[in-house]
Formats: sequence, structure tokens, C-alpha cells
Amino acid sequence: MKILITGGLGFIGSALIRKLIDTTNYEILNIDSCTYASMPESLEGREKEDRYKFKKINIANYNAVYKSIMEFMPNKIFHLAAESHVDRSIENPSEFINTNIIGTYNILQSLKVGKALLPKDLLFLHVSTDEVFGTLSFNEKPFNEESPYKPNSPYSASKASSDMLVRAWNETYKLRSVITNCSNNYGPWQNPEKLIPKIIFNAISDKPIPIYGNGTNIRDWLHVEDHADALILASDSEESFNRFTIGANQEMSNINLTKIICQYLDEKLPKAQSYFKQVTFIEDRLGHDLRYAIDSKHISNTKGFFAKYELAKGIPKTIDWYIANKEWVRRKLNN
Repeated sequence: MKILITGGLGFIGSALIRKLIDTTNYEILNIDSCTYASMPESLEGREKEDRYKFKKINIANYNAVYKSIMEFMPNKIFHLAAESHVDRSIENPSEFINTNIIGTYNILQSLKVGKALLPKDLLFLHVSTDEVFGTLSFNEKPFNEESPYKPNSPYSASKASSDMLVRAWNETYKLRSVITNCSNNYGPWQNPEKLIPKIIFNAISDKPIPIYGNGTNIRDWLHVEDHADALILASDSEESFNRFTIGANQEMSNINLTKIICQYLDEKLPKAQSYFKQVTFIEDRLGHDLRYAIDSKHISNTKGFFAKYELAKGIPKTIDWYIANKEWVRRKLNN
């Protein structure tokens, strides 16, 4: 089995590669453009395996994408390469259009052009986000596979567009496809500009902990290792098309999440006053979605996926990792 992974030096992609190297004998080709979000060290030595190969490629380059696919001849493609930070999409949407839409098109078009030579059972798994569905009120039911698309940020609009391209290539060109829409991920090796690492690092660095608005925005938190498990299960699909919403049923407001992190730090690294005193409420993000929540019944019932990490277990483990690797965080922030 040959697996091609785009964005395999990113947060979720590297977790997937670690899992595949540790649990299978698959050949893996990782293509990544090595942007600010790439973390080669996150493979934790798996890159030394003979069955792992890497190519530095920007998926916005069609010729490079096509050549890599046709030389490797994959059985499955996990497409994770994407610009993913909402704040950056608000400041500079063009990078998100270029990578998330044009980049996805280049992969899909390569598969169309090379179809006659590629494995007949090739599966394309497109990793997307729950943000394509827009926002929920406090009492609405969680998103599922039938939820309508209502993207509210340039980031979510770019991912919704790429989802639609995958759907079109499946319907028009019969590309066997899976689309997954996940909730917010957390865990080791996450870029420190993201919420949980930022809270942890700012807290232990005696810096203000910035919280948008009044902190009542709710997210459904999924540990990255659970997400990697779910993606592998989702790729075991016989259908011509399938889609899965993936979450852990772990909803929490940003302010309550911050309290939990600070309470753990108060016990682990006590100081004169609580870390929560460092919280600073800042002007809310433009178009800030109120709540995300995921109904994962479909992947649970059909693939047997159940998240192993509850926040009570995952958050302390994540905090411990960032404390142990604070020099890596500091280097990443200074890049």
C-alpha cells in the first residue's frame, strides 16, 4: 500500500504520519511546502524509516504535484495541506485562496489527467473543517454530515470551496472520495499561534493571555491523536463517496478552557497569584463564530471511532508537553 500525504509536516499531518509509521507497513510519500506552519521535528524520528519519503512541493505548483503523484502511484491520498489560521485569513485571504482552493484543484486535476495510469481503486481523502458549516447558537443541534454550508470567514470559505471541488470530481470524474470535517484539534506540536498553545505559553512566560470578546465562544475539542485514528478509519471506505464529521463531544467555552489550563498550572507551577490573573479580554475577531459542535455518530456507527482523550486527560498531557518543549515554542514564535 502506498500513501501520499500532503501537508505531512503540519500539526495533523505529522500526527497521521507518526500513526501510520507506527501501526502499518505502508510506503509513505509526504509532500509539504515547508511554510511557517511546517515542523519537521514533529515526525520524531519517523523520517529515518526507509519506507518514508519526502518532497518539498508547493501544491499551488501543478506540474510538481502531477509529477509527484505519477512517479509515486499512490493507492490513497490524504490531503491535509492547507492554510488554516482564521486570523491570517482575515488579514491576507489570497494565500488561502491559492493553497486551499487552487492547491486542491491541482491535486484533483492531476488525478483526472493521470487516471488511466493510476491504481483503479485510488482513494482521495480530503481533510476539512467544521467551520464550513458556519456557526451554531447555544441550543442548536451539533453539525453532522447533512448540515448546510454557511462559511463566515475567508478561511472557512476557502475550505468550503475545496470541499465542493472534491464533491464535483467525485460526481463528474468518478474519483473515489472521502471528505472529513473535524472540530478544533489540540495536542503536541501545534503551532503556538493557536489558542491552547498560546494560553499555555503566555501563562508560563508571564505574558497577557489574550481572549477574544468575553470568552463565551464554544469549541468542540478533539485531540490530534484521536483525529489521526479517525482519518485512518475513514480511509477504509468501499463506497465511491463518503463523508464524516469528526469530533469528541468535548464542548467548552474559551474562558472555561482557559480556567482549566490555569488551574492545572497553579498546581504544577505555583506562583504568588493565579495564572488566570493574566487573562486579558481583547476586541473580538471579525465574524467570530459563536459555537462549533460535532455529531460523530456516523463514523462511530460505521467505522467504530470513539475518541480516547477526554479533556480531563488530554489537557494536562498537552500542558506537560508544552512545558517540556518551551524552547521549541520560543524558536517557533521567533521564526
